[in-house]
Amino acid sequence: MKALLDACVLYPTVTREMLVGVAGEGAFTPLWSERILEEWARATRKLGPSEEAYARGEVAALRAAWPKAEVALNAGLMARLHLPDPDDIHVLAAAIAGSADIIVTFNASDFPRETLAAEALQRMDPDQFLRTLFDAKPDAVRRVAERVLAEAQRLSGEPWEMRALLKKARLPKLGKLLG
Repeated sequence: MKALLDACVLYPTVTREMLVGVAGEGAFTPLWSERILEEWARATRKLGPSEEAYARGEVAALRAAWPKAEVALNAGLMARLHLPDPDDIHVLAAAIAGSADIIVTFNASDFPRETLAAEALQRMDPDQFLRTLFDAKPDAVRRVAERVLAEAQRLSGEPWEMRALLKKARLPKLGKLLG
């Protein structure tokens, strides 16, 4: 299964680490475009210049780890597509170009199910997507969650609990399963 990861699910670190970690366990093949990665890096500007520099380092690491994940955008394809928010057409175009099965995004209203169905796509929020992957590969998702939790505790110096960490990352139902 191929899943296009929207910028809004790459930017929160815990969400990104869960998704990419589970992909690393072989549960799915991640896809993105150069524009999606750029949106992620630019989104961190509001936190300060050092955060954007850090994000750009993370983008470079992601590209190195997943060299076949980046999908080239096609202007002709983009021209024929329509979405409620024209700024999201590039996401749909990348999903189509990469032969994705799913778009993983928090922006449900920007990707109407009927429009996606016409392109043989569906959308899921990361919580729903990761719970679906948990049903298929519970040990893999649990391993990744434990690594993400340990890293969050190490970086923050706080004794995070799984459920609270995943809830903060907008993954509350997965947190309930794992917590």
